[in-house]
Amino acid sequence: MEEERKPLLKSSSYPYYWGFTEEQDYYAQQGISASTSHFTTPRGLTLFTRSWLPRTPSLPRALIFMVHGYGNDISWTFQATPIFLAQNGFASFALDLQGHGRSQGLKAFVPSVDLVVQDCLSFFNSVKQDPKFRNLPCFLYGESMGGAICILIHLADPDGFKGAILVAPMCRISDKVRPKWPIPQILTFLARFFPTWAIVPAPDLLYKSVKVDHKKVIADMNPMRYRGKPRLGTVVELLRVTDFVGKRLGDVELPFLVLHGSADVVTDPAVSRELYEEAKCEDKSVKIYDGMMHSLLFGETDENVEIVRNDILQWLNARC
Repeated sequence: MEEERKPLLKSSSYPYYWGFTEEQDYYAQQGISASTSHFTTPRGLTLFTRSWLPRTPSLPRALIFMVHGYGNDISWTFQATPIFLAQNGFASFALDLQGHGRSQGLKAFVPSVDLVVQDCLSFFNSVKQDPKFRNLPCFLYGESMGGAICILIHLADPDGFKGAILVAPMCRISDKVRPKWPIPQILTFLARFFPTWAIVPAPDLLYKSVKVDHKKVIADMNPMRYRGKPRLGTVVELLRVTDFVGKRLGDVELPFLVLHGSADVVTDPAVSRELYEEAKCEDKSVKIYDGMMHSLLFGETDENVEIVRNDILQWLNARC
């Protein structure tokens, strides 16, 4: 990676976040196996999926079901975490959500998070039914919006998973950044008639998420990243869902590890503390990393990323 960073800064594009090495060759170099596929949901939506598995004859230690954040996808820097997990004996599975990455749907349009939750459950349950994976412990993993979706998955299927790793979860829109009255009411009214309009003013969150300059360059190369303004229907739906999740923090019974950077301006670390304090479960942990930003598992310095990874690994090891 170090050798490829210098040409990266001069190049307009890399085919993969790690450089020019073909995917299967790169996975082999990392000592794992990985594959892609398509999954058709019960409602007929075709979603792009990936898996990352340990390259060993023995069974994986556990299954990790992963959910990405808004505007992101599972094929670029998101892969760094499941590759790391596979190197440590865990099998990871993820899908591009509706309207994201290579999945079906208008880009960055999420008309119903409830349907997205059902899409995820359908795919995750299909993996669980594979005979070679039966009886293995199953965990959820969600980043940002994906963290809120993981909580909704737990509420929809309380006994389906052994725990969850929530990275900078969007559990509720902070009062510090939430639009003031009457803006939410105006957006809701307009979304009834023009739900797909991409007109909601918002800064590019990549530059508020990634700390290290050369990693901003890498993240910005992602050909699947949504660069447009948020769509009216998506914004209204995320406001609705985060309000709902924020009111249900006390109903979370799933063991969890929540991770957040103190310098995160995209999602609020104070809400992660509230989740820790209000959740019903006894097996719960929160880590707030001083000075770290939203992209904990890629955008920070390599040393910081290693700290967060090791905390995740330690938490999983104690439960497998």
